[in-house]
Amino acid sequence: MIARLKGTIVEKSPNRVVVDVAGVGYDVIVPLSTFYGLGESGASVSLRVHTHVREDVIALYGFATPVEQDLFERLIAVNGIGPKLALAVLSGIEPADLIRAVRTSDVARLTKIPGVGKKTAERIGLELKDRLPASLQRGDAPTAAPTDDDRRSDLISALLNLGYHRQTAEKAIDKVLKAAPDLAFEEAVRRVLREMIR
Repeated sequence: MIARLKGTIVEKSPNRVVVDVAGVGYDVIVPLSTFYGLGESGASVSLRVHTHVREDVIALYGFATPVEQDLFERLIAVNGIGPKLALAVLSGIEPADLIRAVRTSDVARLTKIPGVGKKTAERIGLELKDRLPASLQRGDAPTAAPTDDDRRSDLISALLNLGYHRQTAEKAIDKVLKAAPDLAFEEAVRRVLREMIR
């Protein structure tokens, strides 16, 4: 099973991205919440992956955050909800709003998602309410931002893929992140590369 992909974006369109990993292109289906956070073609990307296997197809579903993947996998465990509808749910509502709607059994909010009728919304509320882990049941909205360790790890991976030595890459990354810890991934890569050619 494929659980994670790190590589370069070759193509992207809403709900779909092709990721080149060492010369192999992986076609990954993504929710809009993940799609909007992706860079343009040629940018580095790291996706958490759910591999869905059926008799006639193997499909890869990619997510920017653990919360999105967790919600997707819980949604497809609900009777009558397949990957396509689960993806539509995640594309039609932010993860924090979905958790809030499930926690409060807000059927009206869930039925605003395209493709989700009243019965499906009731089923989602009923079946997911007790399945949400404690970390997702608190009133706080989950954050989609990567942690400092995730960002550092992704930067190291990107630079190693470009052929730089690990020790040199780590030194430049630490310097850039210390000066500007909240940089977007693409800008962080640019600054690290500038730092390394000084």
